[in-house]
Amino acid sequence: MGHVEIPDTDLSGPVGLRGAPRPRTAASRNRTAALEQLWRAPTAQRDPAGPVPVRRMPAHGPVLAALTDLLGLAGPAWLLLRAGDEPRPVAAAAVAGLLWAGLRGARGRYTDRLRAAPGGAAGAVGAVGDWLVLIGLLAVLHTAAGSPVDPATAVVAVAPGLLVAAAVAGLRRWPRAARRAGHVRRVLLVGEASGVDRAAELLTSRTDHDFSLVAAIPVGAARLELEGVQVPGRLASCPADDDVPTVLGGVHAHAADLVLVAPGPQLTGDRLRRLGWALHDRGVALSVLSELTGVAAERVRPVTAAGLTLLHIAPPLRGGPQAVVKSVLDRTGALFGLLALAPLLLAVALSVRLSSRGPVFHRQVRQGQHNRPFTMWKFRTMVADAEQLKARLAVVNEVDGPLFKMRSDPRVTPVGRMLRRTSIDELPQLVNVLLGHMSLVGPRPPLPEEASRYDERERRRLTVKPGLTGLWQVSGRSDLSWQETVSLDLWYVDNWSVAADLGLLARTVRAVTDGRGAY
Repeated sequence: MGHVEIPDTDLSGPVGLRGAPRPRTAASRNRTAALEQLWRAPTAQRDPAGPVPVRRMPAHGPVLAALTDLLGLAGPAWLLLRAGDEPRPVAAAAVAGLLWAGLRGARGRYTDRLRAAPGGAAGAVGAVGDWLVLIGLLAVLHTAAGSPVDPATAVVAVAPGLLVAAAVAGLRRWPRAARRAGHVRRVLLVGEASGVDRAAELLTSRTDHDFSLVAAIPVGAARLELEGVQVPGRLASCPADDDVPTVLGGVHAHAADLVLVAPGPQLTGDRLRRLGWALHDRGVALSVLSELTGVAAERVRPVTAAGLTLLHIAPPLRGGPQAVVKSVLDRTGALFGLLALAPLLLAVALSVRLSSRGPVFHRQVRQGQHNRPFTMWKFRTMVADAEQLKARLAVVNEVDGPLFKMRSDPRVTPVGRMLRRTSIDELPQLVNVLLGHMSLVGPRPPLPEEASRYDERERRRLTVKPGLTGLWQVSGRSDLSWQETVSLDLWYVDNWSVAADLGLLARTVRAVTDGRGAY
């Protein structure tokens, strides 16, 4: 019957604070679509309809690609280490090259996955993420083995390997991008009215995909709620012989090249299989809509058992090698960040101290992983008695849920407003990262009174360490509603990876420069 494709997940979801339905505006849908695209880009290129078959390279392709990566890193590394009179340059370059090729292979860089979204991890962005992971692994090996090689020289020595990998990835992707340019899938929706309405709303209200809805064929006499969708015919509520002629008629009338089926009690099993036979015999692609939401495509794997097609869902990462790498990158990144930013931190501390009465730092108890409290550090951006004034301002809170936010908070000092807009006030939290209370990437840590109001769904945010940055930071910050923030955090909690973290760190720079939602 063809492969099963899974649709994009709606990150925000029409869910209220306690799970009740909540209306969604067009602006909210468009913004959420953009947020999904930001999240997906670091980890993998996805077809908006979900998983697609994997096209393997020729038999010699992976070997050639691995050799290119190995020699592209080990060769220049040997030359640079030798020029710098470092000890055992051949052994050091060989270890780095083998580790680089092994890392790239383990992360699937030698498999040609046909995806739709540009700029995914298989290209230059993925090479940067892999290289940063390599630096973390080399740092661990350097410490464990007591290597005499100078760390700064080692970083410079492996840099050419990144350039080679990025260049090769660009050359591989260019012909495929040229072939796909301008191609739009013309979609005919088939299914019960509720499923058709849901899919049609997402396809027509969003622009982060290559699908164009041309018509819909509902099952039964139920009226479609979404206006403006052409209906060339209807299928009977019970299985009938006119299913195939009706669907094929819609395909030909609207020049559709993909039939997207929303299965249900009236359209499943043998009826769907027969429709699939007819479509494939005539060269028309078939996709089946899934109700699976909140799961990244990389965690879904189709399997068969006893004649059934099953979707195996891998559990979220909670331990293992990636968790170890994340911890190492957190501590290493925080240490280097504090050292590199020391002059800036001293200048900011001085400006805060001289601009208004009160301490330089604002210390606040927050709830961390597994709801454990810790003291979080920030530069003070408000007047000294800000906490006492908060109760008076509660009536003008501008966000829903347990958060308190005001766009023009009178408690914020002039220097504090600048620090908030640039997020410099958050930099002391690098100390929290170094101490293990926080991670570089993760959900924002809530206040105790906020966490005490969490329901079961919201408490899942506390499953992982809170972060200095995350999806909230790169996706609008305070401009997001509480439910959009929770949905993004839950997506991260269930689907995080080291590659995604590295991508979010890179996007944080752009978000901080832009300054949207920072107040």
